[in-house]
Amino acid sequence: MESAHLSPAAAERLREELAERSGPRRLMITDRIEKARELGDLKENADYHAAKDEQGLNEARIRQIEAILRDAVIVESASGDQAAPGTIVELRFVGSDDTMTYLLGSIEERRDDLDVLSTSSPLGKAVLDNPTPGEVFDYTTPIHVVASYEDGAFVLRPVGLPGIEVRRELDADGHMVWTRPDMGGIRVVLERVSEPR
Repeated sequence: MESAHLSPAAAERLREELAERSGPRRLMITDRIEKARELGDLKENADYHAAKDEQGLNEARIRQIEAILRDAVIVESASGDQAAPGTIVELRFVGSDDTMTYLLGSIEERRDDLDVLSTSSPLGKAVLDNPTPGEVFDYTTPIHVVASYEDGAFVLRPVGLPGIEVRRELDADGHMVWTRPDMGGIRVVLERVSEPR
């Protein structure tokens, strides 16, 4: 597992979650399993199976948090003009006036006001490798797609597949629209049906 870059606050939140999951929650789940066993036939006992499933998920999260904290690099919010874990970065595709703002760090840093750009993602690694503000750099996505900004749309073209492209843009109503001009103009409109939780 790659080391997660965590702020002191995120590390503390994880320690608190670990304490709750390995203490009170683990005991509560064990108690639910015991009560379900008392109901008899375990083969068709939905309460027993639900509690066992919850126990498995809880234990998996405990192991995940332990691994994250064991390998974590605790970083203070970086300052200055260099992109580093814990900094807020603003990215702009060449040819676009639109910017995207991210917190550069671990997904465990998630916040309501900012998306997180993982330092282990291809774009996150490229930002860390090119930390100077205003610097233009290229990066390769895992599926080797060339991304560009043309005529108000993000255009993605897979490397080695000439003539194929996907365009992503907002329509007049503010909906995200994906089009495949190479497929006769297939158009997909994404619309938010509920607010994120």
